[in-house]
Amino acid sequence: MKKPLHPLTLWISAILLAIGVVALDNAWIALAIVGAVALLVFARRDGSPWERSFNLSLRIGAVILGIRTIVGILIGVPIPGSILFTLPILDLPSWMPGIRIGGAVTLERLSSSLHEGVIIATMIALFGAATSLTSPHKLLRVTPSFIYEIGITLVIATSLFPQLVTSARRIRTAQKLRGMENIHIRSIAIPLLEESLSRSLQLAAAMDARGYGISRKRSRYRPQQWLMRDNVIVLLTVAASAVMVAR
Repeated sequence: MKKPLHPLTLWISAILLAIGVVALDNAWIALAIVGAVALLVFARRDGSPWERSFNLSLRIGAVILGIRTIVGILIGVPIPGSILFTLPILDLPSWMPGIRIGGAVTLERLSSSLHEGVIIATMIALFGAATSLTSPHKLLRVTPSFIYEIGITLVIATSLFPQLVTSARRIRTAQKLRGMENIHIRSIAIPLLEESLSRSLQLAAAMDARGYGISRKRSRYRPQQWLMRDNVIVLLTVAASAVMVAR
């Protein structure tokens, strides 16, 4: 089993890389970063339930990329250039000048939409990778006491996707074992909602049983150490982000 990194290492790296990607605004570099992050996730996966959140983040990014491309083609400000094809134009009110639906779709307009979609998808993939490689429970342990309540909220929020993915896979497997052939989103929506509500009640009961909120002091059974490799990863990420911002 691979020795895990410090819980904050990948989150700090993801934030720094996200800043660099936005500052550089280069779709090819963004795709290269996604590829490198995918290799890292593949190399350090350990079979934990939250590791599937990276695959989910890639799917969400692909959907957003498709939506952004379609919206960029149909709606937007005309961009001159090489015309690829022409769509019927829908007349808009006079108080919406400069914006049109349809019209000539140029190569520059299409590439601009794809470019923006890739940047957004890269941001989602970066934080999806940080979520998939970091245990939310370990992340909560290193949260400072003065923001512990905020940390609880953030950890619950960041662990939502992994839990939903695990629940959906379990429900789909159970339905296949029962002989259901056509499994779609409507067939798993109600069981998924029911399981999510049940998990919320169990979490509330567990927090109440452990005396959450009674005392401001916390104890740590096994403190998480910041090792040299964490320094190396963060320093490399800082250097890469600084280069992207400087350019």
